[in-house]
Amino acid sequence: MTTNEIDAAAIRQVVAEAQEAQNDVDRLMALHTDDTAIVNIAGRRVLGKAAFREAMTGALASPLAEVQTAVAVDDVRFPHADVAIASCVKRVHDGREAPAVGNDAPLPATGRLTYVLVRTGDEWRIASAQTTPIVTP
Repeated sequence: MTTNEIDAAAIRQVVAEAQEAQNDVDRLMALHTDDTAIVNIAGRRVLGKAAFREAMTGALASPLAEVQTAVAVDDVRFPHADVAIASCVKRVHDGREAPAVGNDAPLPATGRLTYVLVRTGDEWRIASAQTTPIVTP
């Protein structure tokens, strides 16, 4: 196995762990860098791990806890030895009862999720996550 193949497997594992930890704030935070930047499928941006923790804690204490996602990695690229870009598809399962408007509006069913990961020591950590909704006509 080449170094890129080993690293790609490790990155796929980080993505899988992030999916598994979507309802466990502490586990999820451990997978991110301190200066992480997140833009979710609804367009909300949070900058830094502290803001991300606050946003996730609030979401899990609200009806948004009923929204679950599944992520499949399509591609992993290495623009630098210690930087990776993972291109993914996110499927959203909105289990909320009759979401209405504003923060409770229905979410898109799928999105293109792009992770930027950085190597920190022997581990890969998520530095950025951006989900763009897939709109079907």
